[in-house]
Amino acid sequence: MLTDGDSLRVAELIRETAAAELLPRFLNLAKSDIRQKRPGDIVTVADEAAEQRLATGLAKILPGVPVVGEEAVEKDPGLLELIARQGETCWIVDPLDGTANFAAGRDRFAIIVCLVHDTMPVAGWILDVPRNHLAEAHRDGGVTLDGVAIAARALDRPLIGYVGYRVIKEFDRQLGQEQRAKLGRLSTLSCAGLEYIELLSGRADFNLYRMTKPWDHAAGSLMMREAGGGSVQFNGSPYAPTQGLAAGLISSTSNEALDEARALLEAVQLPLLVPKP
Repeated sequence: MLTDGDSLRVAELIRETAAAELLPRFLNLAKSDIRQKRPGDIVTVADEAAEQRLATGLAKILPGVPVVGEEAVEKDPGLLELIARQGETCWIVDPLDGTANFAAGRDRFAIIVCLVHDTMPVAGWILDVPRNHLAEAHRDGGVTLDGVAIAARALDRPLIGYVGYRVIKEFDRQLGQEQRAKLGRLSTLSCAGLEYIELLSGRADFNLYRMTKPWDHAAGSLMMREAGGGSVQFNGSPYAPTQGLAAGLISSTSNEALDEARALLEAVQLPLLVPKP
């Protein structure tokens, strides 16, 4: 579907978009450049400009393949249905993952692009924009970080994870001493893309999310699979970008770490994390 040349063009497009639309605006946003889509969920002119540039460029790489972008879905939720089309192909784009960080001047933001075919991720890219680290994965073709192949590693320490603050509080409150000792440092970057890069780097072992918007996780889930691990819903079913947004997600480059993190999650009562029907 994608030639090596096409994949290179996608990576170049992502870096060009970061250089043209995100970095010049970082720390330079006016108040009028930021607005709320809904309470607690903001968008900036950088999100919109980056998505437009990515959509235009991707249309040239694979003509006729639609783009499902985060900001486009905000205006037309029906675009999500494109991801679930059997036998069809689409791009999923998060033009600025970590918008709240970006708007607040924190250097934790990324660009995420994923190619989906027949409802499954087949290629994915995540760019850590401030540090220029690029992760790239192709289904059954492995995953690289800055061009270096990533493979599963042995679990040899308490699990370091990226988890929301309220969940961390419940882990600390409800887990017994022996169970809590299986967990090391827990934190959040408020940027799924950077968390996946941290997992690939070996600096962390798992992440956990209640809401699973496809532009945040489709590319990362493919990377976890290609590294030798995976991504599962809270009920243990494999993650898919077509799943319900509230089905939950646990991801790791290690199946051992994935199983252990899920077991610890099941040991606590977290009403906010109970999947909705």
